[in-house]
Amino acid sequence: MADGLRAEAVSERKVTATDVARLAGVSQSAVSRVFTPGASVSPAMAERVRAVAEELGYRPNALARSLITGRTRIVGLVVGYLENPFYPEVLEALSSALEARGYHILVFHAANGEGVADVERVVGEIMDYQVDGLVTASVHLSDGIVARCRAAGLPVVLFNRGLPGSGLSSVTSANRAGGAAVAQFLVASGHRRIAHISGLQTASTGLDRWEGFRAALNAAGLAVHALEEGGFDRERAGMAARALMTGPVPPDAIFVANDHMALGVLDELRHGMGIDVPGEVSIVGYDDVPAAAWKAYDLTTVRQPVDRMVAAAVDLIVSEIEGGAAPGRVIEVAARLVLRGSARVPGDIEK
Repeated sequence: MADGLRAEAVSERKVTATDVARLAGVSQSAVSRVFTPGASVSPAMAERVRAVAEELGYRPNALARSLITGRTRIVGLVVGYLENPFYPEVLEALSSALEARGYHILVFHAANGEGVADVERVVGEIMDYQVDGLVTASVHLSDGIVARCRAAGLPVVLFNRGLPGSGLSSVTSANRAGGAAVAQFLVASGHRRIAHISGLQTASTGLDRWEGFRAALNAAGLAVHALEEGGFDRERAGMAARALMTGPVPPDAIFVANDHMALGVLDELRHGMGIDVPGEVSIVGYDDVPAAAWKAYDLTTVRQPVDRMVAAAVDLIVSEIEGGAAPGRVIEVAARLVLRGSARVPGDIEK
């Protein structure tokens, strides 16, 4: 009864860790350990403290704790292309993986991932929140931004983008190998007029896919039949596909630098122009977003292993935050070609 009366009295004002400690019969530092991810505490004590906290409606003050520890346990994420269906999947996986390590994610959108001014503004806002680390997804970081983060001692990991010479850690799929695999597959399928709709040539992902694709075609004795820049934009990619197919000698296959564009290409060719895919032209994308497997698209594509890429990125950022690991590690995760119905298949290859 006495405890009940004390709990009722406490409920009339803001509950503190001291209140929880008094009613649970433990020290205030014990309460702090219970609500600190990774801290050492016995299961019995944790259960008792959490039960009292639930009874009182207590929630730990993360901001106050950050003033003591010097850490907010928040990782900032800057993403530039949320309209690309690859990134909502990445965002969910990153959030879950970081939460499992005791961190939360603070998401900011840079409306134009290549626009230096907008990215600088967003990074500045994130730094105002005193985040422990920063992950950028398909965002271009200028030398000035890199220097600003380094001066602030802010760990940065690039996701699905590399920045050679920056000294920053990065995680991508093996883009050159993926582009090469597409070229080898299309050549093996009997295609000879093989075109490419590229991403942004200022982005390492788009550039590496293009270079791997072109090198593999050259090794097979072929040149790229035609090249159009899609800029990782769905509508622009559809217009590029129309230009290719209405040219004097249309291609018999098109490698599109990501699925976001490839889905737009399929819509334009099949429904806008009435072209038979893959009867007249094979289409191959890159990413393997969920819609690629839909029957309406049935897109042959290169699968980026999101879970493994996210796990690698989280390991990098946490190790730099907690262990002071040196930046500059570059991780490439192997990708694989997924065969579906948008591209002709060699006779000796099964879907």
